[in-house]
Amino acid sequence: MQKSENVLEMRNVSVVKEGTVILDSVDLDIRRGESVVIIGPNGSGKTTLIKLLRGDILPYYDEESPAVLRLFGEDRWNIFDIRRRMGIVSMDLQSRFDPGTTVSEVILSGFFSSMDVFRNHVVTDGMRRSVLHAAARMGLDDLIDRPIGRLSLGEMRRTLISRALTADPEVLVLDEPMTGLDISMRSRFRSMFDMMIERGAGIVMVTHELEDIPVSVDRVVMIKEGRILADGGKRDVLTSENLSELYGESIKAECDGGVYRMHLQ
Repeated sequence: MQKSENVLEMRNVSVVKEGTVILDSVDLDIRRGESVVIIGPNGSGKTTLIKLLRGDILPYYDEESPAVLRLFGEDRWNIFDIRRRMGIVSMDLQSRFDPGTTVSEVILSGFFSSMDVFRNHVVTDGMRRSVLHAAARMGLDDLIDRPIGRLSLGEMRRTLISRALTADPEVLVLDEPMTGLDISMRSRFRSMFDMMIERGAGIVMVTHELEDIPVSVDRVVMIKEGRILADGGKRDVLTSENLSELYGESIKAECDGGVYRMHLQ
């Protein structure tokens, strides 16, 4: 698969499930190395966008007005190649691991895009060193042999982020990565993502919480009822007017030190 300027290219993309339109004629590009947050209320189509980005689903086929979906510049791809080039952190992924799997095994599985390390997987000394390095980077040194069933929510998320980073992905995809975390832990995670972005990591984050958006994020995409409502620089998009339209309430947006919050008026 070739190098492309874009991680994702979508033109006229719709997704229909059981007769319901989930995404409606969406156009969206995400460039390599770009930090993007996709924000919207529950049921707006955010997770469906992520499934398209991961290559898990395909657009609705309309012969008269065909959709275009390209991942890393290709309109045909190998799903295992996509997963190798894309580090993914999601609640869905978290629930698929056996509670008895250790932290090191979860991180190591990232090299194989699998849910465990199996007998047919060839594990090298370099991979093991990378696992230890990734664990140290996330402050998991003392937990490396602990079963994930005994981890806190924050520890599990850090384990999944370590897993996502093992194979040095071209983009990190974060699907609601701070859901369920307390205020202190959310702040720590936001700072951690800021450091990644400042080091040049490409990040695509989905959230419905303004406070989760890292300070260093360049671009925000608002999605409502399967359509792109706004797309652009963070300051231009995260306005009281746009947020009020997005959530159907009278909302005031505030920014303090680069962290955005919203309040009902």
